[in-house]
Amino acid sequence: MLPLALCSIVAVAISIERFLIFKSVKTSKRIADNVIVLINKGQNKEAITIFESEKSPLLRVLATGIANRHHCAKGMEGAAIAEIAFMKRGLPILDTIITLSPLLGLLGTIIGMISSFQVMSVAGMGQPHAVTGGIAEALIATATGIIVAVVTLIPYNYFLARIEGETAAMEYYGTRLEMALDTLSNRSEKHEDTKRRA
Repeated sequence: MLPLALCSIVAVAISIERFLIFKSVKTSKRIADNVIVLINKGQNKEAITIFESEKSPLLRVLATGIANRHHCAKGMEGAAIAEIAFMKRGLPILDTIITLSPLLGLLGTIIGMISSFQVMSVAGMGQPHAVTGGIAEALIATATGIIVAVVTLIPYNYFLARIEGETAAMEYYGTRLEMALDTLSNRSEKHEDTKRRA
């Protein structure tokens, strides 16, 4: 039961910390749309001003793309890897607790059953209450392990869903930004060619 109590404390601590992090993470799709519209119009300074006032993983990735216009895709890819790694921090521990808790509970039950059978071998079958009480007490460990796993599974799946949503948004808006910057570069090249001919 002590390892299960430790698992539950760790799971609650990580869940609260991650929940507070994800509460501050805003999926800024509307702002990202506005930024891409500004980029299409060639208003890069206005787009950078929006990035400075709003902070989210998606906008930080897009800001890296604008800051590294000539290596936009690689810059955004590196920024996205860093942002996703930050969002995933602590989740492997939750995953381990989900898997480990039922096994610890089962181990506790087996150890309790062994103790109950030792009581039976010493006292004989004349004291069934001693045996059944020990078995009932041993099953508490399994129930506790399953409860810890189930309660940890809910926030774990929520965090994974949020990370998948943020990752999809980064890929979608990153591709749109890359296309907008390419279009802008092509326009400026054509404009320069026209000036040279004139």
